Amino acid sequence: MQGGGGGAWAGLGARPRRWGPWARGLQDLSGDGGVRKEELRPGTGQPAPPAATVAVKYSGYLEHADEPFCTNCTTKLPRLMKLGEDITLRGLEIGLLTMKKGEVARFVFTPVYAYGQQGCPPLIPPNATVLFEVEMLDFLDSADSDAFFALTAEQQDTFPLQKVLKVADTEREFGNYLYRKQCFEGAKERYKRAYSILGRSPSSVAEQCQIDASKLLVLLNLSVTYLKLEHPDRALMYGEKALEIDHRNTKALFRCGQACLCMTEYKKARDFLVRAQQIEPFNNDINNELKKLASCYKDYMEKEKEMCCRMLASLNSSHA
Repeated sequence: MQGGGGGAWAGLGARPRRWGPWARGLQDLSGDGGVRKEELRPGTGQPAPPAATVAVKYSGYLEHADEPFCTNCTTKLPRLMKLGEDITLRGLEIGLLTMKKGEVARFVFTPVYAYGQQGCPPLIPPNATVLFEVEMLDFLDSADSDAFFALTAEQQDTFPLQKVLKVADTEREFGNYLYRKQCFEGAKERYKRAYSILGRSPSSVAEQCQIDASKLLVLLNLSVTYLKLEHPDRALMYGEKALEIDHRNTKALFRCGQACLCMTEYKKARDFLVRAQQIEPFNNDINNELKKLASCYKDYMEKEKEMCCRMLASLNSSHA
């Protein structure tokens, strides 16, 4: 059997160019031989649940072909896809439901589980069996979140607090995934969606503590994300909201200090950063930011002095 190009996962075993006998030895997921699987690298945890939103890398191949007819492996940030809605290949849906986070697998789909009798001209011929190499980068169980946001505002208000907190946490996790991929606009929208549902009135002190704990995480995420988006005024606003919940939160103090430094509000920046330093005196990030502040302030004062000297020189020359 000849080994074809390994694609994005070349180190995990050569991809065969002829699939007949080889494919028959693979795990039969569909029970009729229509979807077969070879695990190339094991994942961790549980397989993706039916309503999950997944982030995957994939490449699809025709038999005897060295180059994929479709791939998203060149994309920096794979598009998030919801199982049951966004995936058009029946075989791929079945395959993804068996995959764990971090897993890499190879699947073979017969026409009925792929592009059917007609194929998809001009790329896919009629009655084509196709092979897909897939990596499950990450997934989130978004069933509760999707169900919540499908409700009216009145219905959302009747949702139990624990479920609301779970939805907010799911949205924040989506934001974290997008943030790690440096998709800051998308992350911001997910964080804001999480924050939007945390405004309900608590029925007890214990509920208020739970809401505040969830809010605090989202506010810190929003603050740092707006810094990345170069909107320090918004970063400061969300950082100060976080400090209303926990006035000794070093992350919030640090973000506020960073935001003020970006806006050249040096005194406010120093106040925030010194407060943070008093709580965590050996925090390298805080100490380095104070050094940066001192350097920026020194440069600022030198420029101010230079400008004043030029103004005075101009006045003197006009009176000469």
